[in-house]
Amino acid sequence: MRNLVYSSIRLRPIGRVRCNFSEEEIKRKRSRIVSEVIIDNRYAKALDGIESYSHLFVIFFMHRVPLRERKVLKIHPRGRTDIEKVGVFATRSRSHPNPIGLAVVKLLKRRGNSLKVQALDALNGTPVLDIKPYDHIDVQKKIRVPDWWYKLKLPV
Repeated sequence: MRNLVYSSIRLRPIGRVRCNFSEEEIKRKRSRIVSEVIIDNRYAKALDGIESYSHLFVIFFMHRVPLRERKVLKIHPRGRTDIEKVGVFATRSRSHPNPIGLAVVKLLKRRGNSLKVQALDALNGTPVLDIKPYDHIDVQKKIRVPDWWYKLKLPV
């Protein structure tokens, strides 16, 4: 098999996020935020059966991340200067070369091409790239995190 090199990848959104919360509100109240994921009508049939799941992965493009942030390779986790800088791939920050967001959300309701979800940390208008069901295979036990992670004040 040949090695394939992709100099560019073209993705098209399958839908958009609709919510009435600011970035600061989402940061502070992430787990309680209720949003809507509106899927383009042409993909509505792809949602059939999704209501059987309690939780979903939502993969989205963080379209408001400035280009300068996408060039940063090391950061202080959660902006905490008391924690030593680490590589962006060791963080969940938005400062990544490809600002792709991933959230596990609770599916509250499906109506046609609309999904009402809880705990999505995406802004109004955010392009949604894909949705995948979250199931028992995804639940991991005995995970390891760096020591600095325990110093973080995480939103509830």
